[in-house]
Amino acid sequence: MRILGFMSGTSLDGVDAALLETDGERLIAFGPARAVSYTAAQRRVLEAAVAMALSDRFPPFEPKAFADAEAVILETHLKLGREISEQSGPVDLIGFHGQTVLHRPDQHLTLQIGRPQALADGLQIPVVGDLRIRDMQEGGQGAPIVPIYHAALAELRGLEKPVAFLNIGGVSNITWIGPDNALEAFDVGPGNGLIDQWVAAHGLGSCDTDGRLAGLGIAHADVIRRMMEHPFFGLTGPRSLDRYDFNLDAVQSLSAEDGAATLTAFTAEAVAHAVQALPEAPRTWVLCGGGRHNKTLGHELDRRLGGCHLAEDFGFRGDFVEAEAIAFLAARSVRGLPITFPGTTGTPRPTTGGKLYRPAPAP
Repeated sequence: MRILGFMSGTSLDGVDAALLETDGERLIAFGPARAVSYTAAQRRVLEAAVAMALSDRFPPFEPKAFADAEAVILETHLKLGREISEQSGPVDLIGFHGQTVLHRPDQHLTLQIGRPQALADGLQIPVVGDLRIRDMQEGGQGAPIVPIYHAALAELRGLEKPVAFLNIGGVSNITWIGPDNALEAFDVGPGNGLIDQWVAAHGLGSCDTDGRLAGLGIAHADVIRRMMEHPFFGLTGPRSLDRYDFNLDAVQSLSAEDGAATLTAFTAEAVAHAVQALPEAPRTWVLCGGGRHNKTLGHELDRRLGGCHLAEDFGFRGDFVEAEAIAFLAARSVRGLPITFPGTTGTPRPTTGGKLYRPAPAP
């Protein structure tokens, strides 16, 4: 099948889309990929939806903040879908992740907003959405859901195992693939989320481009130690985070530069701490996600992990791995193949997921 996967991450920076030719087991071909950034106005709409989800007023039925955000999500996804369809030719299926506004695994709650039926109708292509819900109903964490695709990438390139994929988005997560193809995966701590919040709070943009601000500062080891006392780091087994489970309280007294340096080093320290939970030290680290563009973070990770490879070093499309993964999961969903596993989300058994939305006939 030729499947178009969409991903809009918790960094709220935009939408990634990538075409994949796959049967949900083999990766046959990689088609066009594109990204569109949210405008400042669109980002404010999405931030309002997140604020609603985090507030004491949630959950009312269909709050206006969610409806407005879903209109933004639909508009951007339709635009990208039409552009790639015109470039690539017919698309058989779409994988739609939606926008995560809340993730509370301890409450068996994960919320990705969006309108998959409207997307199917607008593009006249079947859409697989609601990818996390079945896993949570079965007792899993609902995240991370990408590991089975990381395993397919490792198999495609014949990477020596054990190998670990480190994805740094709003939250960081690890996928560990053992010599016998065993999968272990979990969130490890904040990714870009805290750094982005810090930079925005100082009126310096939406992110620390290339890690330049952090590169001008000094990381405060005592602050990092205090932040590592967060209860999350005492958890074992499959575990996942909401982007807003951590806050900026510990760095409020620091300069903009030192705060950025400290948060960047903290992100890397959380990864180093997570290595202790892996069955065996990885022979190779593959760095994916937007955080791989942060050179200061890359230096901090190299120092703690003994070296990381960018996704591009193996011919992967580092900016589009998650969008490709959603396409891969859509293929597995329609074939009834599992997309989450006991070692990745804590679901008691390999679990399929997703709901198929068929387009209504065009008028």
